Amino acid sequence: MITDSEIRVKGLQVLSEHLGTVEAERFIALIQRERFDYTKWRQEIDQGFSVDELSRRAMEHTEEERAQRK
Repeated sequence: MITDSEIRVKGLQVLSEHLGTVEAERFIALIQRERFDYTKWRQEIDQGFSVDELSRRAMEHTEEERAQRK
């Protein structure tokens, strides 16, 4: 099991890779500012999608973000 600090570091790395630094920080600020059940929210947005579909959508989103930055 990894420590809480390691989870924070890895989580920020993943967010930064996929969203960019500014958007990753905005995401963290949004999560901290809003009171909501993260687990329920994740279940709702993932509903009806297979792991393959979620992966495909994430990859498409990443490519779109990269294209917009250029």
